[in-house]
Amino acid sequence: MPETPHPRERWIIAAAATVMQLALGAVYAWSVFRKPLADALDASVTQVNVAFTVANVTLGIAAFVGGLWLTRVGPRVLALTAGCLYGLGVFLAGFSAHHLALLYVTYGALAGTGIGLGYIVPLATLVKWFPDKRGMITGLAVAGFGGGALVVSPIARALVGAYGPFTAFHVLGAAFLVVVLAAAMFMRDPPAGYVPAGWRPPVATALGPVADYTLGQALRTWQWYALWVVLFLSVGAGISIIAEAVPMAQELVDASDAQATALVGTIALFNGAGRLVWASLSDALGRRTVFVMMFLLQAGVFCVLPLAGSYQQLLALACVSLLCYGGGFGTMPALVADYFGPRHVGRIYGLLLTAWSAGAILGPLIVSRLRDASGTYTSGLRVIAALMVVGAIVPLLLQSPARSAARPTTAPARARRAARA
Repeated sequence: MPETPHPRERWIIAAAATVMQLALGAVYAWSVFRKPLADALDASVTQVNVAFTVANVTLGIAAFVGGLWLTRVGPRVLALTAGCLYGLGVFLAGFSAHHLALLYVTYGALAGTGIGLGYIVPLATLVKWFPDKRGMITGLAVAGFGGGALVVSPIARALVGAYGPFTAFHVLGAAFLVVVLAAAMFMRDPPAGYVPAGWRPPVATALGPVADYTLGQALRTWQWYALWVVLFLSVGAGISIIAEAVPMAQELVDASDAQATALVGTIALFNGAGRLVWASLSDALGRRTVFVMMFLLQAGVFCVLPLAGSYQQLLALACVSLLCYGGGFGTMPALVADYFGPRHVGRIYGLLLTAWSAGAILGPLIVSRLRDASGTYTSGLRVIAALMVVGAIVPLLLQSPARSAARPTTAPARARRAARA
């Protein structure tokens, strides 16, 4: 007889997954460290920010590697490995005084690898435990990641103020190690054939037939590449706000240091909330509809941002942008599972997360380079607005992959072929 999990078990796993994502999402608290690190290392903020860029690029690549490894070792082993690399990377960054390159290796490459490996675990695990609430649960999981900065920023700021950035890295690295390893012990896949009590799995949905594609089969469909473009554009817009929030607020509306700090914390809150809100809405409105709405809102925001006449207006616009940015991360895993099935979602979505790395480079690059060239943020923000209009078109073209495109092999299909033979 197959094991029958207690109904509460999946919610315990969901809670542990959210805690894990909160710790991993502390990477978004980077703005707390960049100025103190620049002063301590006698480097420019731009030079110090390379560590954050390396972390974002590395985590996207590591998420794909984690998706491949997940099916071999299971979610618990992968999560434990991620916790070790992440905690150790942040801890070792505390030894980077007078060694800027060491900061790139430890916080950037080592911790970034741990974040990427760990990020994919809750998503790939929870879509299997919650087939009845796919949008809501993936939104909850990544909401934890988006909210990491909100929880960790005040702690990090207090540590940096009292002991300096390098001791803060030691303390936080040790804490991240303990938290992620503890949460990892709860990670496991449901037993084969698991369905929640009282829920009947559909044979087909409005999106198309239910089938499990392998990574290779998914890559032979145009839909995978369209989803990559959607995530790439969504990330590029949101990261451009995150990376430039403080100088943009100071230049556009003459924000004080206190207002700029409040802006960073507030948009982190909306980043986390958007992951749950939009993903939950996608269960009712449809994933494609939600993405179209988010892109159109983003287009409006980036058009109006240069015209912001007060701090309150800029704050409201930035919050809408980050709400949509978080919504992209919350909704995309569920859409991938809708199109390609939940069985191999770790591999398929893991490779799709390379769009995160690409978007993290392009968005800030467009805004900062055009700011330097023109002397204002207007041209860069307008370019992002145009890209958001393009982004709104792509979901309208999406449809579920046809069975004939990749021919995923399912048990019923094999049975039918055997009967015909």
